[in-house]
Amino acid sequence: MLTFIGLGLYDERSITIEGRDALRNADRVYAEFYTSELIGTTVAELESYHGVEITVRDRAGVEQRPDDILRAAGSENVVFLTAGDTMISTTHVDLRLRAHDRGIETRIIHGITAQTATSALTGLQNYRFGKATTLPFPYAHGADGLPASVTETIEDNRRDGLHTVVYLDIKVEREEYMTADVGADLLAEAYPDLVGVVVARAGSPDPLVDGGRMSDLATREFGDPLHLLVVPGECHLLEADALVELGGVDREHLDVV
Repeated sequence: MLTFIGLGLYDERSITIEGRDALRNADRVYAEFYTSELIGTTVAELESYHGVEITVRDRAGVEQRPDDILRAAGSENVVFLTAGDTMISTTHVDLRLRAHDRGIETRIIHGITAQTATSALTGLQNYRFGKATTLPFPYAHGADGLPASVTETIEDNRRDGLHTVVYLDIKVEREEYMTADVGADLLAEAYPDLVGVVVARAGSPDPLVDGGRMSDLATREFGDPLHLLVVPGECHLLEADALVELGGVDREHLDVV
């Protein structure tokens, strides 16, 4: 059996009770933290809290060399941990399909996602979000200006009146996390007057929601990571009220329908 468990968003306690029980009953535990990680804890603290030993795999160890994980799952109760909700990354879908190819039973235990937490914290309705995008560090994509994947996603969603989640780049191996001011500064080159909403430390005891024009957000500080940005599309009256009250956005800058 191979059980995929989402750890939630912040620390060793963010996991669901169902996930906690499955984790503590596992014969072997693997994890990856290159797609995202838990800022409020460490691997050692996860191990101590749950009474398990965790083998952390890098990208190559999951995507190119997962045979030892699959061999173990063929005869043992194996757990694979990820931050947030499992199966958000294609990496994890691929590993699940490889298990199925070998006749290995799989199970999924979900965790809280940044997407749903963002909707809850900002007051924007979850069903009115369009396609999400990731804003990479400039050195990571090597092109001048913003990548087309970012601009096209924002513009397509805005054309349809939808909100956009802009995930900010994480380089775990370098312990480098793009902050919202840096992300806003990059976006402001093309969209200085575009309204953005910062969501920082979702799932932690001190989450932050703060909004304004990109050029303004680029001058502010938002504290510890992880951060992301939301670009609102058309806002229903209740959504606009929420952004004003919860995020300090100027109502005049919103497209209210």
